[in-house]
Amino acid sequence: MKCMIFGAGKRCAKEKISTPSPGDLLIAADGGWQWMQELGWNPDVVLGDFDSLASQPPADAVRFPSVKDDADMALAVAEGWQRGYRTFLLYGGTGGRPDHTMANYQLLAGLSKRTGSGFLVDNRMTATAITNGEIRFRPLSSGYISVFSFDETAKGVTIEGLKYSMQGGVLSNTRALGLSNEFQGKQAHILVREGTLLVLGEYMPEDLC
Repeated sequence: MKCMIFGAGKRCAKEKISTPSPGDLLIAADGGWQWMQELGWNPDVVLGDFDSLASQPPADAVRFPSVKDDADMALAVAEGWQRGYRTFLLYGGTGGRPDHTMANYQLLAGLSKRTGSGFLVDNRMTATAITNGEIRFRPLSSGYISVFSFDETAKGVTIEGLKYSMQGGVLSNTRALGLSNEFQGKQAHILVREGTLLVLGEYMPEDLC
């Protein structure tokens, strides 16, 4: 089961959105409610401070004050986590203010540090994070992929099946050594023994195995 969250950022094409399955949780965060209405999907939860919504939210929406510690996307992730969901697909979380995009990268890192997983999807790239673990991609994956350390250092980094490989290396958050790698039409494998990696590329969550 997965939690699908729609935010008020730049919208992606419908073909980039995973099809909901029975048992999935759909959350509209603030202006994401209008997007879901246009998609013809009924969210299970609508929440936010609604500062980015042109119309009135539904009567059963969960309202938060505009002065708060967490962004609406973070509140939506917290709601899904409380309900027992550990896999999150985030849409409408990029393309606006860069600081909001960075906040969503932090959400991905926080989920991975709690043994959850999150994917921030837009038209061009998908971002996810892994902590003391690994991620594998199917052979059909194509395009660019970049790997960044989200901690001061990430140790024991192994990258296999991509154009540029690494065996037990170290990545730091002050040098983009993992920038602009490429899929090669075969199964790819990224592993980190100690630390958190942010993985951004032209893949979809369905490309993982």
